[in-house]
Amino acid sequence: MSVTAPSSEQKGTDYNFNPMTPFYEDNRRLRKKSKAISKYMLVLMLQTAGKIHGGNQSGVSDFLLLGISESPEEQQILFWMLLSMYLVTVMGNVLIILAISFDSHLHTPMYLFLANLSFTDLFSVANMIPKTLVNLQSQNKAISYAGCLTQLYFLVSLVTLDSLILATMAYDRYVAICCPLRYITAMSPGLCILLLTLCWALSVLYGLFLPLLMTKVTFCGSRRIQYIFCEMYILLRHICSNTQVIHTVPITTGCFIFFTPLGIMVMSYVWIVRAILQIPSASSKYKAFSTCGSHLAVVSLFYGILGMVYLQPLKTHSMKDSVATMMYAVLTPMMNPFIYSLRNKDMHGALGRLLLGKAFQRLTGRKLRH
Repeated sequence: MSVTAPSSEQKGTDYNFNPMTPFYEDNRRLRKKSKAISKYMLVLMLQTAGKIHGGNQSGVSDFLLLGISESPEEQQILFWMLLSMYLVTVMGNVLIILAISFDSHLHTPMYLFLANLSFTDLFSVANMIPKTLVNLQSQNKAISYAGCLTQLYFLVSLVTLDSLILATMAYDRYVAICCPLRYITAMSPGLCILLLTLCWALSVLYGLFLPLLMTKVTFCGSRRIQYIFCEMYILLRHICSNTQVIHTVPITTGCFIFFTPLGIMVMSYVWIVRAILQIPSASSKYKAFSTCGSHLAVVSLFYGILGMVYLQPLKTHSMKDSVATMMYAVLTPMMNPFIYSLRNKDMHGALGRLLLGKAFQRLTGRKLRH
């Protein structure tokens, strides 16, 4: 018996989605509620930080983000490199979101999760890069204590959200390939919204946890940070109180919050590979595996750089790791749209219809006639 994933046309027909269906309206409302909750919890965190800072318990003034180099020539190179990567990232992810929103063929669970992943990547670079570009071009490189915690909050929560959405996408591929006949009922709109709600809620809570932990410590020594944004490992170097607890807790919780989704992905792909190996036709095997290729590439990029940077003792963290962290924060969101659209015919068609409209339809119509 041949096992293949349901086609996008079948899924689009069965779900009968369009940009204004309740499914996508629920997703938009979910994003709005998540933003509101995130802002509310962030305000509470900043109020707590303000009280501690006002009480002079943290012993910290504004930080100075010096960047990874103090050479003006190298800063100019870094500025133009980050600016170009930022513009490409924004354009790529916006196009992915618009293409999925306005093309009914892509109104399926897999592309719903992809749209949320693109939204997360878009928000992630917007959290860090504009401030970095300003710092690289100005003499005032200061960032307030509250501003630093805000950057840290969004960095942690959005990286967590990326990890959880990637795990959800792996489960979606598992159901599509291993249980194709039950895909429509198994990945119902209600379940998709529930999974996304859990992803957003967990990321908001975990993102709040680490910055609140940082409000309980004392910073000492220089306020000069040789980096382009406030990152956990960089801040841990400036702590001189509760060092053992503060160093242990982020590593322990981080391993749980990131390795649990990784475990889900590994188990999903074990079952997927087993199902694909049972397919008698080589072309069907390739077709089934090709639906997972983009996701595997993104997961490898995401966890490869993440593990290289964070799965090591704090004492061994060097400038090379800081550069790797910067590339992880910018490169991964920039590459995701290319990876998911490079060999995806459905995405090619959606982008063509979005950018070229009727001209694209006439062009594809001629090709089909010939």
